[in-house]
Parts: sequence; structure tokens; C-alpha cells
Amino acid sequence: MKNNPDPAWLRVNDWDLVANVALSGEEGELTEKITNAKVYVNDELIGIFETPFRIPLLTSGESVVRLDPVVINNGISATKKVYPFTNYYIETVNLIKNDTVVISPVTSYKSNANFWIEDFEDINISIENDPNTSLANLVLSNESLNSFNGNYYGKVELTDSDSTWVAYTLDQLVIPKGVDSYLEIDYYNTNDVYQGLISLSPSGQSNNVNIRMNAQTPESVIWKKIYIELRELVTASPNQSTFLQSFQANLDVDDTEGLIYFDNIKVIWF
Repeated sequence: MKNNPDPAWLRVNDWDLVANVALSGEEGELTEKITNAKVYVNDELIGIFETPFRIPLLTSGESVVRLDPVVINNGISATKKVYPFTNYYIETVNLIKNDTVVISPVTSYKSNANFWIEDFEDINISIENDPNTSLANLVLSNESLNSFNGNYYGKVELTDSDSTWVAYTLDQLVIPKGVDSYLEIDYYNTNDVYQGLISLSPSGQSNNVNIRMNAQTPESVIWKKIYIELRELVTASPNQSTFLQSFQANLDVDDTEGLIYFDNIKVIWF
């Protein structure tokens, strides 16, 4: 019978997202849902693991551990991706057989990332309710604040009479084709809500509905975070396009009320 060597153990705690001083606060509120780490040891790929985790390594001695931040892409749990806008974490450790090395990884947004942010801290919200089709309105709210909400968040209340919400951002963003671009949203919802990307170009306007944020039950609803990839839609858009984000919700069937809260909406691109 073959004798397996005793491993060294690596324990990795949850990620911590911290400020990048070079951005001078441009990255906004530091909310994150970095769920996994892609692990390299001495430049060898070990795998992707959900934090926190403990794994065996058949390596000993001084070793360089690199951890890349991984998020759930587009809210689909089976689709995990290294988040391109956050820095990897690297640490030199001494791996000893049968001992455990513990790493608490820290990351920050990259210095060359561009940000557009709506955090609802200003009375002038840069999201407009569609005057032609929207019955419900996005308004500022300060009920039951969490620390990441600051002083306000955006609230939409759907009812039988105000059963449709349609809105879009106001600032036309120039996002280059072929580069990474994402939308981050902190959200709390008891009603389905759809996000889309509006492209405006000399040839016309197009709204590409992209992602549905599924309703949570009123009994268990919590604040969540989603990372929505925009690159494919941006790259497929007409030349000379600028971009807006769109949001749409209709009161869910058999419901008499639906709540949608948004905060810390960020469009990020290189």
C-alpha cells in the first residue's frame, strides 16, 4: 500500500475590501460579495474555493501564495469569475507538514478603474422614473438604515394601483468596447426587478434587458449584492454608443405589494 505524504494545511478566511488610497474615495462605499478565492502556490494553480476554506498542500517550506478575488457572475451561482477590478492578494508563508497556515486576504479596487456611482446621498438622484410608462416612483428613504446605506437608499413601492416601475440612469457613459465593464448593485427586493443596458448611438436607441434579480420572500428578505457583467452588451452595441442603465419591475402576480430597495449602484470599467 502506497504511503501518502502528510500535507501542510492552508486556511483562508473571508475577503476584506479596503480603500485604495490612490482613488481618494472615488470607489464609493466598500460593499462586497467576494465569495471565493482562486489559489496559486508558487505560481501553480491549486483551484477555486469558497471562503472560508482549509485545504491540504503537498508543498513545504517557504512558498508564495497568491489569491485572486472571485465573485458570482450575473447572480448565477454556477458562474464564478475572477473580478477584474479588484487586486489579488499575495503572501509569502512557511508551509510545514501537519501545520496550518492562516491567511486573511485583503483586496482593494484597482487604481486604473473608472467609476460612476449613485449612492442616494444627494437629493438630486441621477436615476429618472420614466414619465410615460412608470406608475411607481423611486424615492429616497432612510428607514431601517444599515451602515453601508449611509443616510439614504433608493426605494420603490409597487401596489395594485402603482404596479409598474420603469427608470433609467441620466448620465450617458462612454464605455469602450472590448474592455471589462460591470454594474454593481446592493439590493433588497420582494418583487422581481430587471436590469438592462440602453445604448444610444447615431443609428438609434436600444434597451437590452439583461438580468433579473429574483424576488425574495417578505419573511426572509435581506440586502444582497450582485455583479453584472456588461462587456458583451457593450461590445455588441453600435459604434459611437453611450450607455445608460435601465430598471423595470411589474407587481408580481398574486401580490398586492412589492418592495425594491437599491443602494451603491456602481458602473465600473477600464
